[in-house]
Amino acid sequence: MKTTNLRIGDILVEKGYVTPDQMNQALAWQKEHRDKRVGQILMELGFVSESQVLDALASRLHLNIVDVAQLSVDLQAVGKVSREVCEKNLILPVSLQGHNMEIVTNDPLNYFALEEVRQQTGCHLEISLSEEEPLRKAISYYFAEVNARKAATQANVDFAVAAQDEIEIEDLESGDDEAPIIRLLNSLIERAIKTEASDIHIEPFETETKVRMRIDGVIMEYVTIQRNIHAPLIARIKILSNLDIAEKRIPQDGHFRVTLEGGSVNIRVSILPTVFGENAVLRIMAATTHMDHADHFGMDDYSYNQFAPMLNHPNGIIYITGPTGSGKSTTLYMVLDYLSGRNVNISTIEDPVEKNLPGINQTQVNPVAGLTFDVGLRALMRQDPDIIMVGETRDGETAGTSVRAAITGHVVLSTLHTNDAVSSIVRLEDMGVETYLVANSLVGLVAQRLMRKVCPNCSTEMPTTEQERNFLGEDIKTIRRGAGCSRCNHTGYSGRIAVHEIVAIDNQIRRMIINHSPVEEISAYAREHQHMRTLKESGLILVKEGKTTPEELLKISYE
Repeated sequence: MKTTNLRIGDILVEKGYVTPDQMNQALAWQKEHRDKRVGQILMELGFVSESQVLDALASRLHLNIVDVAQLSVDLQAVGKVSREVCEKNLILPVSLQGHNMEIVTNDPLNYFALEEVRQQTGCHLEISLSEEEPLRKAISYYFAEVNARKAATQANVDFAVAAQDEIEIEDLESGDDEAPIIRLLNSLIERAIKTEASDIHIEPFETETKVRMRIDGVIMEYVTIQRNIHAPLIARIKILSNLDIAEKRIPQDGHFRVTLEGGSVNIRVSILPTVFGENAVLRIMAATTHMDHADHFGMDDYSYNQFAPMLNHPNGIIYITGPTGSGKSTTLYMVLDYLSGRNVNISTIEDPVEKNLPGINQTQVNPVAGLTFDVGLRALMRQDPDIIMVGETRDGETAGTSVRAAITGHVVLSTLHTNDAVSSIVRLEDMGVETYLVANSLVGLVAQRLMRKVCPNCSTEMPTTEQERNFLGEDIKTIRRGAGCSRCNHTGYSGRIAVHEIVAIDNQIRRMIINHSPVEEISAYAREHQHMRTLKESGLILVKEGKTTPEELLKISYE
């Protein structure tokens, strides 16, 4: 690559991206800011875009511009260069063949950085260009992946001959990041956060321990570590969570916080004894995950317009229903955050408190101390609340108290485990709540599910099969599917989107509840008179729009 007499400004002028006058302004600016390149100054002044500067560089240096998300990255190549050098200079090693290494960078004129990579690897560099932001994300993602796997491998080596009783608790408490167990746990958490995993599962078996991660609702095997690493790893998690490291016979719950790139992430911990040791699940309570329709509680306009009027009721109970992992708590937190803007007193009883909300009184249940949902809810009633949130309605006592709170002038928000919205009525009656109390207290029922979204980066339009048309309808001729790329962990899906089924409890439905009308009749009434969209209908719209797939629709459809 010839580097002499490179004047990127001249190329930008030749291509018509900037005018000679703009170029002169940039050069005058550079005299006062000699640490900045002309291309960077032109971008800061708003004269050119990053893609135009990259195009000029590619033309002058005869380099290719690539989309890093579409590249298949060799982790072995990534591990050849130090993370510090790559993050500081925006360099991502992509592949390694003999003494040739392909790298992607945003600044091919940073010769000192390129020379440092050559020195570290001893390789000839083949350079491609990429825009800054996707490159920065890719570097962060791949180094988190490499570090986690390195830490697991190193821990396996370090403990290959160590016995469990040789592990010093003091070492685990020290916080020394160089300790193999601490390094392993840190890297696993970092990797989980970078890939937007919701949970880390550390599962002991007879001869090994498996680490799995749940990404977009699907659990995926990640690494396998040696059996004798399991005990010290669990001990480290317990220390961080302020749990009893000596107690291995009963379940324990706790939480801790980690700081990553300036942000703080809360991690909820659940420890459960199994046949081969203690199973640990770490729930990542990340606040940075992108959410569709975040300003509408994760609902599309149609669902939001049905739901929003319920929040204006002076009293009554609203249930968010769905199976575990359907985003019920997230929706409730968004609703509470919205309601906190009103001049009201909001109190919650939760197990556990997953997210701290400013201006809201949050209480965590403690069954050992006798603080159950029912007891806590009765106590909250004496705290003069306007709005009460009950994290989960698990039993008849909690359901009964919640319903009575709603009748006595409070707004109550809670969750239930049911398959659809109307089934919540039967569920409450099964719990022993009197029918007239159910009818008079309910304001609305919201069934919610999460569907994986097709990766926008690698998705293509495909014709539907005959079987798919039978399920979706003859009018749906094409759907979108993801082929799999680095941006979506090669799954073809990236992120999730919520679908809803919403029923507002009007006077007619109240009469139907009192008369013990079948669920089917109430659903038929809601569809006819409230234009209720079922979960399947909501999901079908997303399939038509190319946002998800028929396979995801099948997971939520009960028809």
